Amino acid sequence: MRIEVLSIDDCPNSRIAIDEAEAALAALGFAAVPVIERRVTSPADAAATAFAGSPTVLIDGVDVVPGTVPTGTLACRIYRTETGVAGYPSRAQLASAIRARSAQPQ
Repeated sequence: MRIEVLSIDDCPNSRIAIDEAEAALAALGFAAVPVIERRVTSPADAAATAFAGSPTVLIDGVDVVPGTVPTGTLACRIYRTETGVAGYPSRAQLASAIRARSAQPQ
């Protein structure tokens, strides 16, 4: 499993998204899986990935929020979480996406 956090420079929510992803992985017994931070620095970088705003969390190249459409725009992202709107996915959203991915055949 590959977890990536795509973010733009100076994104205030990138570190939180990384921390939440690491905590979700640890809670599910996947603490050995690293969370990779990747900077998106140009519209071309954004277009070449599944970037949907900063931070975007991908599991094996797929956004943790089902149905998300990549934007290709270097901008911040808003998530709808179980507790309201946030600038990063919740630990519960991340855990759900990790469980779903780990259940799929490799």
